[in-house]
Amino acid sequence: MKGYLVLIGLIVCGYLTAQENNTKIVDSLYKEDQFYAGVTYNLIGKKPNDLSQNGFSLGFHAGFIKDMPINKERNIAIGIGLGYSANSFNQNLLIVKDDIGNINYSIIDESIVTFSRNKFSQHLIELPIEFRWRTSTPTDYNFWRIYTGFKIGYVFTNTTKFRGSLGEFKHNNIEDFNNLQYGLTVSMGYNTWNLYMYYALNPIFSNDAKLNGETIDMNAIKIGLMFYVL
Repeated sequence: MKGYLVLIGLIVCGYLTAQENNTKIVDSLYKEDQFYAGVTYNLIGKKPNDLSQNGFSLGFHAGFIKDMPINKERNIAIGIGLGYSANSFNQNLLIVKDDIGNINYSIIDESIVTFSRNKFSQHLIELPIEFRWRTSTPTDYNFWRIYTGFKIGYVFTNTTKFRGSLGEFKHNNIEDFNNLQYGLTVSMGYNTWNLYMYYALNPIFSNDAKLNGETIDMNAIKIGLMFYVL
């Protein structure tokens, strides 16, 4: 009987020691928010005169971020990652290619031209860089966060589509789009739900794109929700 009690005591002590060691390991390796996915409503900033958006312009975003805590409490971190983004912009800027391959831009006069679709789309590979603050602990998975940062994106393909009284046409990989896109980001919220905003610091189009003889300086603004998981 005494032997059984000693054996049980050893097992309990071993279990408690293992739990204590596991807690220390969790403390030392604790990180947050490695994967992200989000959806945004895409707006156009710095719009030319008479340009307007119509329909619902959507963006989808997903990727991985390496979380690197920089303080002892591990609630402040730097995040560097890699992601994918798909974005559409429904608006009334007509983009057409003439017989010799030149791209022409004009604002659709809806009293003359009717249309059911007019949009351009972009697909990007992105590099997000974030400064991260949160109220998390090694055992608390529901916490407040504020992540601010900078995002660089490379547009690897773009598409324009029109369907209306002028017919139906589509153009791929127009060179007038800026392949390099970059801007500021902020994400804040509690637990699963986080408000997200991206403000582009450079135009969607290059200086080669002209509307009425002037450059098209409009930029992208994205507002929506972002979700983070380990």
